This record gives sequence, C-alpha cells and structure tokens, in this order.
Amino acid sequence: MTKNNSELNEDRFAFGANWQDYLNVVNESRVEIAKRSLTEALRLDDLTGRSFLDVGCGSGLFSLAAHLLGAKVRSFDYDPNSVAAAMELRRRFAPDSDWKIDQGSILDKAYVAGLGVHDIVYSWGVLHHTGAMRHAIIATSTLVAPGGSLFISIYNDQGLASQLWWRVKRRYVRSGPLGRRALVLAGGLYFNTRRIAAVTAKRMCGQPVVRTVRPRGMSSRHDLVDWIGGFPFEYATPEEVFNLLRERGYELSFLKTCRGGLGCNEYVFALPS
Repeated sequence: MTKNNSELNEDRFAFGANWQDYLNVVNESRVEIAKRSLTEALRLDDLTGRSFLDVGCGSGLFSLAAHLLGAKVRSFDYDPNSVAAAMELRRRFAPDSDWKIDQGSILDKAYVAGLGVHDIVYSWGVLHHTGAMRHAIIATSTLVAPGGSLFISIYNDQGLASQLWWRVKRRYVRSGPLGRRALVLAGGLYFNTRRIAAVTAKRMCGQPVVRTVRPRGMSSRHDLVDWIGGFPFEYATPEEVFNLLRERGYELSFLKTCRGGLGCNEYVFALPS
C-alpha cells in the first residue's frame, strides 16, 4: 500500500497556498454542493448534536458544510496556510460559530492523543499526502467514537499509471516556477484531450452528453494544480483500505469508486457501538 516515500519533508506540494487561492471562487453555491456531498455519503440530512472532526481540513469547505448542517466541528491541518484559509472561510460564513480550527499533524502521536473521539471523522483526499498513508489511516481510525462514522477518500491504485504519476508529482515539487507551469499546462492538455475523446465516443454511440457540475463544490483549475503537484503521493486498492479497517472493527457502509480509473475512492466506515 505504501509507495516510495522517504525524503518527503523536503518534497512537499504547497497545498495550503492552493487552498488560499481557491477561496477566491468559494460562494454559497459551492457550499451547498459540499453539504449535499456530505449528506449523501453519510446518509444523514442533519448533523445536529454530532461532533465532526476534519482531519486535514484544507480550505475548510467541508468543515463549514458540517457546521451548517448542525455539527460541532473541530478542524486541523498540517499546513499553516490551510489553517489560515479555513479561518478565513469561517470569518466569511460562520463568524459567530464555535467551530474550532488549529494546526496539527495526524502523524503527531501526542497531538492525536489529545483530540479525543468524535461521532464523524472526515478526511477527504488527505491521508495519501502525508508520506505515511497506512499509519495516517490507522491514526485517523482511532478518533472515531463507538457508533460513529469514518469518511475517507484515498487515491485509487492504478498500477503502472500511479507509479508514473508519482514521478510527475515529484518532478513538479522539485522544479522551479517555469517547470511547474509547464507541467500544469501539459496536464491540462492531457485531461482536455481525454475529455474530448470521451465526449466524441459518447456521441458516436448515440449516448447523451450531459454537462455536470464540478463534484463536491471544487474548482477544476485548483484541482488540476493539486493533482499535478500533489506530493507526497500514495495510493491503494479498495481491497487494501477495506481490509486495513476491517481488521480494526470497522464495517463498510458506503463506497464510491472511480471505476478503476484516475482519482479517489470514497469510503464511509461505521464503528459498531
């Protein structure tokens, strides 16, 4: 499950800077999409009375969504710029809330020991960027209260393709501004070519082409930069994630895969009382 991660403190993408830029496009519509994403996966329309822990909160968008759904929210992130982004989002949309935000790492045993347990523990697209994914998943699993839920997403293992993307991402974090810009432009061309080919194939087969809203309230531009540069980078098959958490008493209650392709598989696990 773990793939080539050793020198990762030096080779790390500026996730927080990308999230701070993303705040420029956050609006009520994106917040509503984020709320729907949470309720659909958790199968809950109301989080009132539940505690919600956001592990690696990034922009804070989903912490905000959980707060607006009634949860008592605590968020943390390793990157101080992500912490600042979440605080700014709180200032804009929930200035009088009891939503708590601080800086911390899921790999810091002392910090994790002080977090307690929560009804819902959420970590979307984070644990595979720590440089120690398996350890991070296990540490996150200790933060769920009996009867609670663990909602995580992990990059899908595509074999050789994932190994090649690992190299692209490492090249990005080791490049200067011009090299990084070239990699993002090349990545955009690659994904646009794939999209056009998929649309053409659908039309040739007589299938409808439906324009979809960006999932989870995200931004295509910021997602592209995050994907090209997002290092450390690890990945796992659904079976690996399922087996790791089943060994710790969890039961799978929701699964959304990327159908063997590029992207994250989403999991919601329940911890029996």
